[in-house]
Amino acid sequence: MAGNSFGVQFRVTTWGESHGPAIGVVIDGCPAGLSISEDTIQTQLERRRTGLSSITSQRKEPDKCKILSGLFEGKTTGAPIQILIENKDADSSAYDEIKDIFRPGHADYTYHKKYGLRDHRGGGRSSARETACRVAAGAVAKELLAACGIEVFAHTVSIHFVRAETFDRAVIEQNIVRCADPDVVEEMIDSIHTARKNGDSLGGVVQVEATGVPAGLGEPVFDRFDADLAKALMSINAVKGVEIGSGFSATSSRGSENNDNMTPGDPPGFASNNSGGIDGGITNGNTIVARIAIKPTPSILNEQSSVNKDGNAVMVRTKGRHDPCVCPRAVPVAEAMLALTLADHVLRNRSAKA
Repeated sequence: MAGNSFGVQFRVTTWGESHGPAIGVVIDGCPAGLSISEDTIQTQLERRRTGLSSITSQRKEPDKCKILSGLFEGKTTGAPIQILIENKDADSSAYDEIKDIFRPGHADYTYHKKYGLRDHRGGGRSSARETACRVAAGAVAKELLAACGIEVFAHTVSIHFVRAETFDRAVIEQNIVRCADPDVVEEMIDSIHTARKNGDSLGGVVQVEATGVPAGLGEPVFDRFDADLAKALMSINAVKGVEIGSGFSATSSRGSENNDNMTPGDPPGFASNNSGGIDGGITNGNTIVARIAIKPTPSILNEQSSVNKDGNAVMVRTKGRHDPCVCPRAVPVAEAMLALTLADHVLRNRSAKA
């Protein structure tokens, strides 16, 4: 199965299935001498883990990571880093009734058509369980970026019709929806609880940012930084849209309104950031800003019409343990994908000029 690797110089390959014995990631290209520990990675995995609140899946995975290679006396050696995460709480029995049925909104039908078979247990390789591997790799990337003065963070901007109006970074990790506006947190939580009680789910928007990014990252023409970032974010489960900077709202602006006027300095400053920190596919030194549109979780208890492998009409409801809204747990995943993109381009940029 191709398509399991991301990056050029800082390259990650994830492996494993939702209900297999384990999942994991191999990181190739990480420079030697970087201080890394299992605790560093575990801190990030804890943020993505299920079962931590009433608005996430109740699957109780400890997500304990184990570094198998690429580390000696607490520092990276330059060799491939392999990280293992065992699956401890998979319950495949919940999927036995739908093993021959295609669930609407899932990858069941498309995987079946592509490969001629599929792992029906929790979606197999298509499950969002795979994103734990990305978060583990992203933790390593974040340490590399920290040494360069770059910091990555994300937050929930909206859930269904409830949207943040203010921003206080200090409160993001203090609430279970990871929203930066404390005044709308309870309304977001109530919306998710209501959807779950009704056997339904909700979508939303997550914003991810990076500060301290130097100007000059990005490889014209096809490896533009924004192109690679869009691919990275679009590869996250349930993401159906990506916008950078002013994004789609730029279509209703004039050039005089959307251009980011520059101010004198070394480096120069910007009066605004409609470009999201990227011009011509290359970072300009401003904060990187991107948003992802996340669809409602397709696994719902409400009965839906579908077909089985024989093409016959059936009715299906998805049992098991699922998130009624993906957004809160997508926050660390979005951070990981931006961090991986940045780490890759930081290393690639070292050969850009003498």
